[in-house]
Amino acid sequence: MASVMVNRGGSRIIKSVSAALGTRFFAKVATGTDIVSAAPNASLQKARTWDEGLASKFSTTPLKDIFKDKKVVIFGLPGAYTGVCSNKHVPPYRENIDKFKAKGIDSVICVAINDPYTMNAWAEKLQAKDAIEFYGDFDGSFHKSLELVTDLSGALLGTRSERWSAYVVDGKVKALNVEEAPSDVKVSGADTILGQI
Repeated sequence: MASVMVNRGGSRIIKSVSAALGTRFFAKVATGTDIVSAAPNASLQKARTWDEGLASKFSTTPLKDIFKDKKVVIFGLPGAYTGVCSNKHVPPYRENIDKFKAKGIDSVICVAINDPYTMNAWAEKLQAKDAIEFYGDFDGSFHKSLELVTDLSGALLGTRSERWSAYVVDGKVKALNVEEAPSDVKVSGADTILGQI
C-alpha cells in the first residue's frame, strides 16, 4: 500500500492506493480537522476486564471526553498481539512517556479495531497500561468515520486500522502521520510525533 500527501484546496489529504486491490482510500481526517466532528457517531471503549465491562454496563467513552480541552497523542495500529504493533510501535511510546508529559501532553492513547478486553490483556502483557491509555474500536466505527481503515484479509485480519499517529489539541488535529504499509513504523512512531509537538 502506498501513501501520498496531496494538497486540495489548501487542505492536506492522505491518499492511499492499494495496488493489490486496485482500490483507493481517501482519509477524511487531515491536519486542522476537528476529530470529534469528523466521527460524530463514534465512541471508544476503554481497555478493561470483562467484569469491569459488565459493572460499567458496557459503557463507551464519547470522543469529546477524550479530546476536549486536552493535548492528546493518539496512535492507531492494525491489532493487538500482532508482531510489529507489539515489538516496534507500542514500546517506544511507553519508553518516552516522560518526554510526552514534559511537553504538556495529557494523554497518550493507543487505539485498534479490537474489543476492549483484548486491548486490556495486551496492554497488561506489554506492561504499558500505566503509561498509555488503551482503547478498543470494537466495530471499527471510529476508524471508518475517519477513513483510516485498510483491508488486511490477506493476513486473516479483515478490516483493520491503518498504522497512524496524530497530535490533537482540544479536538483539532495539529499533526497527522499515516504509514505507507501496515508493517512500517517510519512516520507513526513516538520519535516522529514528539518532534511535532
